[in-house]
Amino acid sequence: MLEGRIVKGVGGIYSVKTSKGVIKSRARGVFRVENLTPLIGDFVNIKISSEDNMGYIIDIKPRNTELLRPPVANITQAIVVMSVKNPDINTWLLDKFLLMAEYEGLHTVVVFNKSDLDSKEAEKLKVIYESAGYEVIIASTKLDIGIESLKNHLKDNISVFAGPSGVGKSSILNKIHKGFKLDTGDISSKNKRGKHTTRHIELLELDHNSFVLDSPGFSSLNLDFIENESEVRDYFKEIHEYGKDCKFLSCLHNKEPGCSVKDAVEKNIINKKRYDNYLLLLEEVKNIRRY
Repeated sequence: MLEGRIVKGVGGIYSVKTSKGVIKSRARGVFRVENLTPLIGDFVNIKISSEDNMGYIIDIKPRNTELLRPPVANITQAIVVMSVKNPDINTWLLDKFLLMAEYEGLHTVVVFNKSDLDSKEAEKLKVIYESAGYEVIIASTKLDIGIESLKNHLKDNISVFAGPSGVGKSSILNKIHKGFKLDTGDISSKNKRGKHTTRHIELLELDHNSFVLDSPGFSSLNLDFIENESEVRDYFKEIHEYGKDCKFLSCLHNKEPGCSVKDAVEKNIINKKRYDNYLLLLEEVKNIRRY
């Protein structure tokens, strides 16, 4: 029996990285009975068949984390990539990604890519999101800006790269590791959005203990995993922090009196755009729960 980690899965065949190399494996039928599906990132035990040399997954070890979008296990951090231009920054979508990462309990690094197209906008965004409590890297694959800093963050982590198509996730990964050779997509001249270049989910190995996950791009995220509005409040870092001083413990920082968060927004301590995005996401969750 061998221990390993699932690094890829296509059509029911899983690539399991073990001490003896990567072994193509199938899952036992009992997992279907147990309603358990092996995920990329799972630590598993496999047994090699003497008949066809195929590995068979006989045990899936307990998961530390489990994401639904993308379906992957044991991720330790999220790298959320947005471009400052081409396509233009969408802070509402960025804050939605950050909300999901906070929900999953992941350490998160925000990367503002294509800074060569608008360095002032990149610096402005850096100030906003550092003030909100996030680690921020300004990057440009054309100018080799931010690549070494990002490499340091990836060391000894299993990192998922998230962000909409066209922001340069694959280009960044190609810069980080010359051996990846991931497809990069052009920006559509019609809608200024990127074309999906990643077709499957795969853990890419940086070194013995560092992996990155390049997964299909997202253009939207459903917040149906959020059970009530208070979770939106609690997963916005700076809003959660200033909300501790509100008059009412149940304050959602919308129309309630004695709200410390609204006071912080008026004083420009909390960024107004972040707060507006919070209200939009709060309303989205309310509508989901209503139906």
